[in-house]
Amino acid sequence: MKYIAIDLGLKRIGLAYSAHKDIVTPLKAVIRKNRNQASTEVKKIIDEWEVDAVVVGVPLGGSSEDEMKRRIAHFMNLVDFKGEVFFQDEAGSSKEAEALIKGEIKQIRDGRIDSISAMIILQRYLRKIKQSQKT
Repeated sequence: MKYIAIDLGLKRIGLAYSAHKDIVTPLKAVIRKNRNQASTEVKKIIDEWEVDAVVVGVPLGGSSEDEMKRRIAHFMNLVDFKGEVFFQDEAGSSKEAEALIKGEIKQIRDGRIDSISAMIILQRYLRKIKQSQKT
């Protein structure tokens, strides 16, 4: 199964890809100008990589969970993705991404951190699947 993870933000959309359960690759982030432009670019990437499922980071358990899921559903409706959409807790993924690249690059807001965050979200999701298959 081929996956794309999305770390959906108001300015940048981080993306990561996996076709193997053990390898996740961050992709170039989409710089968001407006939701139509962003959804068109994300759809193009999903189609290009022939994705079966999308994993979207969401803050689970918080007071904003329902609102975020509503926004994500609206965005994915604009993307017009026909495959499965899964939610994965994104808690701490941005901080973890920043720690991974600390000292490697300056804190340029070009989407690299957002895509590494998407990579972490997808790694968490794939780990969860792997663990559930063992039981």
